Amino acid sequence: QVQLVESGGGLVQAGGSLRLSCVASASIFRNKLMAWHRQAPGQERELVARISTITGFGSTWYRDSVKDRFTISRDNAKNTLYLQMDNLKPEDTAMYYCLIGNNWGQGTQVTVSS
Repeated sequence: QVQLVESGGGLVQAGGSLRLSCVASASIFRNKLMAWHRQAPGQERELVARISTITGFGSTWYRDSVKDRFTISRDNAKNTLYLQMDNLKPEDTAMYYCLIGNNWGQGTQVTVSS
């Protein structure tokens, strides 16, 4: 059974940090493309960061608004995808979802107070 379990969200003040985790079953963690998306109330879901090992290296992509603040990574030994979020801003407030292959996590809420 395919399963993604997210954790790490919460309430933090502006300037603070959170680390999101997404634990996957071994069968799907072999996917070469993994990503984090977010969706704020009343807005469309958007891609935040992506990591790809298609070329054998962990190449990454970030949307401009999170560059130099967020870091996506994966731990193959733990079947876990991470999103380290530093210097958080109120506009980062959203539900965050991991995506591995075509499998979505259940979401974890991130709220940043000003």
